[in-house]
Amino acid sequence: MAKIEANIQAHQLRFMQSWMHRDVGAIRSLAARDCMIIFGTNPPELLDRPSFVAALEKDFRCLGFRMGESFVRRYGKTAWFTAPVELELKLGAREWKGRFLTTSMWRKFTIGGWKLVESSLAPVDRDDRLADSVRRLQMWQG
Repeated sequence: MAKIEANIQAHQLRFMQSWMHRDVGAIRSLAARDCMIIFGTNPPELLDRPSFVAALEKDFRCLGFRMGESFVRRYGKTAWFTAPVELELKLGAREWKGRFLTTSMWRKFTIGGWKLVESSLAPVDRDDRLADSVRRLQMWQG
C-alpha cells in the first residue's frame, strides 16, 4: 500500500506543478480524456479536460500551492487522494487564495498507467467549531 500512496501522491504533486507551470502536455498525459474537475464555487462549476487545458493556457493560473498531509486509499483499479492545500489562484484579474480541500480519483489504465479521472477543489470553512463538532461524531475516536 505504501508504494501506491507514494505513487498517487507523486502524480497529484506533478499535476499541481504542471498547472502552476502551465504545462499543457503534462496535464494531458496525467488526466484521462474524460476527466472532470469540479470547483467549489457558488454554485459549483465543472470543467472537463479540454476546458481546463484551454483555461490554463489563457487566464486560469495556479500561482502557488502548499499541500498538507495527504491520504490515499486504493479501491481496485482506482485510488482516492485527499489533502488540504493552500492555494494562490488567479482567474483573469480575480485572485482566489486560501485554504482548500482537494480530492482526486485516480484510475489505473492498462495502457498509460495512473490517470486523473475526477477531481474537486473546494474552499475550506474557517469555522473551527464546525470541525470540532464533526470530529465528535467520529466513533473510532476515544
